[in-house]
Amino acid sequence: MLTLSAAGLTATILPESGGIVSRLDWRASDGRDHALLRPPGAVQPSTAAPNHCGTWAMLPFANRAFGGIVDDGERRFLVPWNDPGGNIHGFGWQAEWGVLRYDRAYAVLEHRRSAGPDPYRYRARQEIGLGEDGMTVRLSIVNEADTALPYGIGHHPWFSCAGDTRLVMRAQGALVFGEAFRATGRRDFADGGPYAVPEPFRREEVTAWSFLGWDGRARIETPSSGLAISLAASENLDCPVVWAPAGADFLCVEPQSHAIGAPSEPAARAAAPLKRLQPGETLEGWLRIAPEVLAPQRQPEP
Repeated sequence: MLTLSAAGLTATILPESGGIVSRLDWRASDGRDHALLRPPGAVQPSTAAPNHCGTWAMLPFANRAFGGIVDDGERRFLVPWNDPGGNIHGFGWQAEWGVLRYDRAYAVLEHRRSAGPDPYRYRARQEIGLGEDGMTVRLSIVNEADTALPYGIGHHPWFSCAGDTRLVMRAQGALVFGEAFRATGRRDFADGGPYAVPEPFRREEVTAWSFLGWDGRARIETPSSGLAISLAASENLDCPVVWAPAGADFLCVEPQSHAIGAPSEPAARAAAPLKRLQPGETLEGWLRIAPEVLAPQRQPEP
């Protein structure tokens, strides 16, 4: 376990459990403590199933490859199943990450895949740093195979969601889903999409979006806790997934480089494909999570 601390922030990292940042806590200037990421609770993070806490890397592709199929229109192959529907979130979250550097407020982790039944061979790194601007995670992957292959990256943060939690973000469009989140097409937004105007996030049905053309900024506000969380990401992580089960006490906003199902689904690939890397080429991106005290809302005059 690694612990980083700076600027009132404390991050707990478990390299052996998929390189997960299992906790991110903040002591505000008013002395109140806030969990910025959903903590693990009694269930310790593992590589057996996707962890419902913290934030963790998705690579060499993000979200789902249905049937374990990767097909970018030039090459088609199978990857190992780790989910009943195929492969979910790639391999990085199930790997042990080595520690290349570690100090008070900064760590560098590395995961290499040099064998397997599929052609993926790569070197991935996470650079995790704390500062006055929040926690920044820089993620990169280098194609170490001897042939060009399609790659994608992303990060999977989990945030607590109360009854008054609001999500604010804007995108140009989203995938249209059929059964089991399989894309059938895309739709465009004239007004920034469903979260352009703040309103309570929690719903009594499943929330599932694969956004396209996100502007790289999101804000999660919970007036009852006095906390606002800003999420920002690099320009190439502009296909975030927003997901929560019906009535859940958490929500996920997952910056990633391609649409859900892009490894296997033609409609998703047409909307936002994986990036084909030549041997030695790199795909990289970053996300930042930053807190602030949310000013109390004024009550209406009687």
